[in-house]
Amino acid sequence: MAEQRKVAIVTGSAAGLGAATALQLAAKGWNVVINYSRSEADAKETVAACEAEGVEALLVQADVGDDAECRDMVAQTMAKWGRIDALVNNAGTTKFVKHDDLDGLTPEDFERIFRVNVFAVYQMIHAVTPHMKAAGEGSIVNISSISGITGAGSSVAYTASKGAVNMMTVSLARALAPEIRVNAVCPGFIGTRWQVNGVGAEKYDQLVRNVEANTPLQHANTPEEIAETVVWFVEGARWVTGETLLVDSGRHLV
Repeated sequence: MAEQRKVAIVTGSAAGLGAATALQLAAKGWNVVINYSRSEADAKETVAACEAEGVEALLVQADVGDDAECRDMVAQTMAKWGRIDALVNNAGTTKFVKHDDLDGLTPEDFERIFRVNVFAVYQMIHAVTPHMKAAGEGSIVNISSISGITGAGSSVAYTASKGAVNMMTVSLARALAPEIRVNAVCPGFIGTRWQVNGVGAEKYDQLVRNVEANTPLQHANTPEEIAETVVWFVEGARWVTGETLLVDSGRHLV
């Protein structure tokens, strides 16, 4: 029965890793919330793909950087299904600026990046926690980045934000136990449209070749491959919490 299915909210799930995660959960019988801020057409396609798996999908436009909109998304989910079993904090943003360009990031850039990458994670967790606590269990997966560990990445603000997410994961895993597990997945390079738009098509192709040539496993990961680990944290890993797992084909070893 549809009302007995488990429910997952996946933020930033119109495309890329968020969409791949939602689709894999749907294929396993989960009802899913598809969240987007601007990419409505992509989000509707993801909803249709999830529903084709025989589950229900709720489409919610929300800026997760806004606490009121986070709370409203959770309220809509509870009104539709009466439960929230998992939260995947996938929404994120950045600005591509070389780290030595100290004039390339404004205070407004930092605020925007932290609002989406850090504040939103806390706000969504804050909103779902009472419902997961009442149910006696829940799983939260924060999508972080290798950048939060190595300090390399699209910008200083981005790496700092992901470092904050990693520490928040550990802190809240301790605070929300035993009912709620909180873990983080730290991808390395992921081949997505987001990357292409950020660095340009020519540089993107060079980056893929570099990753394939220089990482120990000689592989540039896809959203679907990273999503497999996210889904494992969501519905498996029963006795794992506070973990920050790198899924990067060994790139952090280089």
